[in-house]
Amino acid sequence: MKRLLTATALLLASTGLASAEGVLQLYNWGNYTSPELLEKFKAETGITVTVTDYDANDTALAKIRAGGHGFDLVVPSANYIPIFRDEGLIAELDHSRLANIGNIDPQWVDVAWDPGRKFSIPWQWGSTGIVVNTKVYGGDINTSAVFLDVPDELKGKINVTPEMNDIVNLAIWYVGGEACTEDTEVLKKARDALIAAKPDWLSMDYGATERMSNNDWAASVYWNGAAMRIRLANPDVAYGYPREGYPLFMDSVALLKDAQNVDEAYKFLDFIMLPENAAMISSFARYANGIKGSEEFMPEDMKTAPEVVVPEEFKAAGHFLPTCSPKAQEYMTAIWTELQK
Repeated sequence: MKRLLTATALLLASTGLASAEGVLQLYNWGNYTSPELLEKFKAETGITVTVTDYDANDTALAKIRAGGHGFDLVVPSANYIPIFRDEGLIAELDHSRLANIGNIDPQWVDVAWDPGRKFSIPWQWGSTGIVVNTKVYGGDINTSAVFLDVPDELKGKINVTPEMNDIVNLAIWYVGGEACTEDTEVLKKARDALIAAKPDWLSMDYGATERMSNNDWAASVYWNGAAMRIRLANPDVAYGYPREGYPLFMDSVALLKDAQNVDEAYKFLDFIMLPENAAMISSFARYANGIKGSEEFMPEDMKTAPEVVVPEEFKAAGHFLPTCSPKAQEYMTAIWTELQK
């Protein structure tokens, strides 16, 4: 879910990417891959990793479904891993080729979306919440009312990131429902709340890291790691955890069924499970990872950061999004389509 700005990596020819010894094609969220990590990997293995960016799970899924993409690894969010798996788009991992598989923190092994980590390796995890410039708005930021019942100080100054699953489920929790609900009364309330709030929004866009750092926007629904990066550039910014409910995500790396550089992919998967390397991923994008022992290699400012260490009072409000039923997905898509008009 998360994370994620404009594409910064090399974009490759649409005709597909030929396999070649010593190369690896990674399809990942934008601004989410540490260049330092890739340099270290190349220095140790001789393998060059080329990164192609995407901005949404649905974008990645559609590209992989279409075939002919040439990618080897992809990094879907938790609720999309079962879709990739069930559609036969990713391969079951051979754990005998992953010497560092035991470094996955036990809490991230038997996860609901991939029990036993048969198909994926943790990349990073975090939350979706509210980022606010406290010089502009000094009220409660730990509520989705910031974007669903916009305070006067933020009207025309708030951005809502265009992530359907996050935004629609935030609205569902706000009106008292459960994520991926099929309850049409709850869905109508969520839809009405979103439609009523939209005129008070400035935009529905990515790019909050830059625009909030520069005071172009006063608030945004965004991701916690990016929120920390914003605060480091602009100390007036704070991150809020909606008490009505907010999404948690874990993005994980999966080997594509039609990967052409399989040996290189396994070397990369094993490499990122070393604690010091997992810490490099986190140090760049500012999200927690799922590798035990990585904490000692993390920057000091992440160990106590309010965007990374969830305050106790808001922990229970965080929920991993389930994989929605086709009917629930249909309802949410209808709401989202109307919201885009």
